[in-house]
Amino acid sequence: MIPRPHVDWFALAPVNALLLATGIALLCAVLVPRRWRKGVAATVCALGYAVAFGFAVALYVKSAHGHGVVADAFRRDRLAQLATMILAGSGLLTIGLSYGGRDRDDHAAEYYSLLAAAGAGMAFFVGANNLMTLFLALEWFSISLYILCAIDRDRLGGLEAALKYLVIGGFGSAVLLFGSALVYGATGRLDFPGIAAAGAEHDTLLLFGLAMIIAGLAFKASAAPFHMWTPDVYEGAPSPVTAFMAAATKAAALVVMLRVLVTAFPQNAHLWTVAVAVIAVCSLVIGNLAALAQRGVKRMLAYSSISHAGFMLIAVNANSELGARALLYYLVPYCAMSVGSFAVVAARERELGVPVTFENMAGFGWERPLLGISMWAFLLGFAGFPLTGGFVGKFYVFAAAYRHGSTWLVIVGVLATLVSLYYYLGLVRAMFMRRTEDLQLAPIGGSPPRDALLQTSVLACLAVTVGSFFAVQPLIDLAQHAASGLPF
Repeated sequence: MIPRPHVDWFALAPVNALLLATGIALLCAVLVPRRWRKGVAATVCALGYAVAFGFAVALYVKSAHGHGVVADAFRRDRLAQLATMILAGSGLLTIGLSYGGRDRDDHAAEYYSLLAAAGAGMAFFVGANNLMTLFLALEWFSISLYILCAIDRDRLGGLEAALKYLVIGGFGSAVLLFGSALVYGATGRLDFPGIAAAGAEHDTLLLFGLAMIIAGLAFKASAAPFHMWTPDVYEGAPSPVTAFMAAATKAAALVVMLRVLVTAFPQNAHLWTVAVAVIAVCSLVIGNLAALAQRGVKRMLAYSSISHAGFMLIAVNANSELGARALLYYLVPYCAMSVGSFAVVAARERELGVPVTFENMAGFGWERPLLGISMWAFLLGFAGFPLTGGFVGKFYVFAAAYRHGSTWLVIVGVLATLVSLYYYLGLVRAMFMRRTEDLQLAPIGGSPPRDALLQTSVLACLAVTVGSFFAVQPLIDLAQHAASGLPF
């Protein structure tokens, strides 16, 4: 009789809640009448994310001392649960901005089922404690995202974006898998603590494997020079899907990168900190310089996302508990700002029926004051202005880098921030300081469509963006407790 490992079902409760929502939402496609299908599937998906968030909070409280579960394949600790809370919050906000769209009614149940499946995969991903679990979870949520990018078959560029994401994402997954195989060959272990204890830090196979694992995770974090898929996919995918990818996928990839590097490769820190610093600088330089030339808002936000990956990688480079706290804090306002900014883009797309550019955002701040002011706050948060969480996040990251002795990274980060002011404030200027009639735009006709759920999601994102500036200490305490389980 094959011995079965003990399963801590409570530790897997957030994942199972989202899996249950996935199955029920998919059944809605065949069992629920067409006119109710979208509402029921969206409600089920939202409940799945809400229950997952609640379980993550309970697990955070009861997991002060982290430990492995399910034969050590999954880690039950506060780091995984804080990341799951961030992912679940991003998923809930994405549902709010998705519901008002008219372009996916034919596949509404499938859309919300895939959204829940992607969240479940990410929740499993952030708790992975060995290389096999890590790869399986990566494929789990990646396949869901590939389909979500192409779910609107009539959308121009949607199928092209999905195909690019599939090909390049598959290549990134293959690199990660090959790197994992090399590490296993060098150490004979799959679990992260076992890899660290194997004592093979000078083995050439392990070093090549480490490099490939960093590259594979950098693909998912959309960090340069592994960013080539990001602008086209962000532009071609439906805006709610782009919002979810920009927030949740990046958060999951960066948390896992931090866990893997610190837990499995502590003896090679003198190598991987240099590699992460180089990737961070490439992301800051390429992301900000490329964003200067963009006139499409989604492409500009895509390059902005690449540059923010660079800021967060500076925190990973610090290889310290302060750096881990900085990363975990930064993810909270960053995810809110990402979802909120793409929600505003989605609202403008639904008004105009064309891709959103700097030119057709002219006058938007006066036409839709709530969304305009919110977008203004998100852009200032991206730029690191005070009264937003982005300011504290960048300050914390720079403090971690300075404490680590990487003063040159702080200088690069400050210069990148100064460059980013041009395109962030350029969009603010377009919304509030250029009259629509100056550009001789054709009138839209009628009042803009009312979308209460989208506006509620934007307000929630605005509350987190600004609230994270004033509620710094509680968030820092959460991040500190989550980071304390890592072996620094």
